[in-house]
Amino acid sequence: MADLPGTDDEPRTITEGYFEREVRLSRDATVTFLRDLADQIESEPRLTISTDEWEIPFEFDEPVEVEVEYVGEKHGQLEVEFEFEHSPADDQIDVK
Repeated sequence: MADLPGTDDEPRTITEGYFEREVRLSRDATVTFLRDLADQIESEPRLTISTDEWEIPFEFDEPVEVEVEYVGEKHGQLEVEFEFEHSPADDQIDVK
């Protein structure tokens, strides 16, 4: 599980609708989060992103889209975005 800092309440599981949070992390916390995320991606096509307040379990398919955006103005900004497409569970069987 890739954990982000939060409170100590029971986490709310997000499985539908729209949800967005922005979290500011120290360099060490960012490294830990990215390593945990990489470990999940490497081990199986499902991951869980969470804080103490919420969690998002997600099964994904390949390829994973990675977008890099750079703005080189007075206060430069580098954005790295990972986009995972949903992959439904394989526990269904159909006869055609």
